[in-house]
Amino acid sequence: MDSTLACLTAWMPRQRWYATKGRSPRLRMVSWWDFEPAGPTESVSDADQVLFVRTYLVADDASDPAVLYQVPVVARAAPQVAADDPHEIGRPDPDLILRDGPYDDAYAQVLLSLVTRGGTAIGPGSQATGHPAAAHDERQRTNRVMTGEQSNTSLVFEGPEAMPVICKIYRQLHPGHNPDIELPGALAAGGSPHVPAAVGWIEGSWPSPGDTESVVRGSLASAQEFLPGVQDAWRVALNAAASGADFRAAAEELGIATADVHVALARLFPQQECTPAQRDAVAAAWNRRLSIALDEVPALSPWCSDIEAVYATALRLPWPALQRIHGDYHLGQVLRVPGRGWVLLDFEGEPLRPMDERTLPDLALRDVAGMLRSFDYVAGSLELERPDQASAVRDWARTARESFLRGYAAVSFVDLTTVAALLTALEMDKAVYEAIYEVRNRPAWTEIPLGAVKRLIAEVSSPSNRR
Repeated sequence: MDSTLACLTAWMPRQRWYATKGRSPRLRMVSWWDFEPAGPTESVSDADQVLFVRTYLVADDASDPAVLYQVPVVARAAPQVAADDPHEIGRPDPDLILRDGPYDDAYAQVLLSLVTRGGTAIGPGSQATGHPAAAHDERQRTNRVMTGEQSNTSLVFEGPEAMPVICKIYRQLHPGHNPDIELPGALAAGGSPHVPAAVGWIEGSWPSPGDTESVVRGSLASAQEFLPGVQDAWRVALNAAASGADFRAAAEELGIATADVHVALARLFPQQECTPAQRDAVAAAWNRRLSIALDEVPALSPWCSDIEAVYATALRLPWPALQRIHGDYHLGQVLRVPGRGWVLLDFEGEPLRPMDERTLPDLALRDVAGMLRSFDYVAGSLELERPDQASAVRDWARTARESFLRGYAAVSFVDLTTVAALLTALEMDKAVYEAIYEVRNRPAWTEIPLGAVKRLIAEVSSPSNRR
């Protein structure tokens, strides 16, 4: 096992989903389980010998608290695998090679079988169990790994007649039922057209990394209908803004779809009144982020008192009830599907937050604020590329925001005029967070959230201009 950990220690920091960038891993094995191969495999070559299909649970103590990773691997006889295999993890001994599981057909078929047929794999102090959400489809599918993801790894399974399926493997594990399974599954079962059909999920139990005497349960993977050949709303909106196309109807329809989902979630899951303690916690989070931003983004300093005034105004007014929400809502989380309209994805919430926080009721307006900021980013990114079109793209973003809010208000049962101050505060907090992010990662984009801060302050000063 030491040789396997050595291979993982060298390999994991190069993966997009590895969270502790810039630090040397300090890995320890928490548990693992083995799977029986689901059928004949097609990757690498027909002669390859599969020695085992295994999922390792590996804790990294380089961060505090430790991060627990799910690492599926396929072990094959080393002589049968090319020396330049791009998906090699390492060679614990000369006779075998460990391959990154999602890129190997042996693991992919096991994964598909678990989410469509069910089954259980047991390891030392742990197990993984598949839970199909619908009747199993026996038709054959080929598989491929989606590119560009960061915190997870997704496989797409497609066949000439079978419904396409996308299966998401959660690389960082947390105790608790992942809302990316719970919320769209409930919405789909309730007949919502705004989420993909549920296929199944895998949950597991494992020794707690912080207390090996206790066992925790959590989500390992989820599967749902895959919608091929469509664009996400970010790309649709960016193309529209760049060409000057009228986006008002599409934005209004997106507002309606968002409100439909919020109304359904309020019906499917309990709501609760916002307590003074919860308001205080939100206010503390606003102030904490602002304090960090003032240290890291000096350009915000002249606006500090105005930002604080926006927060104070929101805190003096009544707040709506709390409910389950998307939690990380922006244009990249929505697909435009011909004949079906807008479809929402990725209800996982903010991946860095603990699972118990992501499943708490929250303000539905937080999702609304996230989408408003996303429209602003479309305009801001284009303005950086084409300064001569700044006025046009700002007008595009303004009309998109207005149309989105009009659609949302039409079916959400929320009078947005009565919660305008709270929505402004939530959007302001998002812009403050974005300023921190951009300074750390994309300094050239910092002007986008700074421009939003100035705009929001100006709108508060002139209520007639508010959206």
